Amino acid sequence: MAQSIRKIGVIGAGQMGSGIAQVCALADFDVKVNDVSPERIKQALATINGNLARQVSKQVITEDQRQTALKRIQSAEKLDDLGDCDLVIESATEKEDVKRRIYGDLCPSLKPDAILATNTSSISITRLAATTDRPERFIGIHFMNPVPRMELVELIRGIATGDQTFEASKEFVTKLHKTIAVSEDFPAFIVNRILLPMINEAIYTLYEGVGNVEGIDTAMKLGAHHPMGPLELADFIGLDTCLSVMQVLHDGLADTKYRPCPLLVKYVEAGWLGRKTQRGFYDYRGEKPVPTR
Repeated sequence: MAQSIRKIGVIGAGQMGSGIAQVCALADFDVKVNDVSPERIKQALATINGNLARQVSKQVITEDQRQTALKRIQSAEKLDDLGDCDLVIESATEKEDVKRRIYGDLCPSLKPDAILATNTSSISITRLAATTDRPERFIGIHFMNPVPRMELVELIRGIATGDQTFEASKEFVTKLHKTIAVSEDFPAFIVNRILLPMINEAIYTLYEGVGNVEGIDTAMKLGAHHPMGPLELADFIGLDTCLSVMQVLHDGLADTKYRPCPLLVKYVEAGWLGRKTQRGFYDYRGEKPVPTR
């Protein structure tokens, strides 16, 4: 029988972490949000409040549901504060050394039967699990961005992930009213293995002068019915995240077709990471986004 999950810890109060906390609270789970800076936790709670208010105005949820959800979310300034959680979801930056450090600091505080999950979009679950004290209770639960709107969650077992952990995680994701895609533990899993090379190819198309930013995005929106052009989407995801996923694919599969485009590397080196820094393939500092190339 799958163990009962009632209390969720979320590590990382960024876009993904706050989205995960929001959907968990709306699904009647108690949630604790942790981040290295208390300021970021405060910002996340304000963002969640704003998102829920918007859902009320669109009549997706009621005012009662909004207030109940907000009451379910608490701030956890120290990792020790997550000690009573049944499931902790790490949603920190996509850097393996950062994730390993978090697990090293977190694991001594966890209950012996607590499940530890990572929201990584590309890093090996088996390898991350091996750095913890509970590889059989470690799993990949990869949410899509933006979490409240996207219906899919990828579940990825590491080589050591136990059946009980897998079943409990499946039950948890189902309660969030999300659809599950089970992926094997290969670099970038399913969605990003298909999506990121397409984005990388769009950047090569720009780099080689085949089309400009606007031309490429319009071509894919109107020619393939994509809701967002690939360069616009890259800016939304974050160009640093795009680059790190491509590097994981390139290193993990040793195939030149996954070589990150030099133009993507250049943008990241410039600190033009997309929407979060106001500049990427588009400049977001004016009234409407303007292509930067």
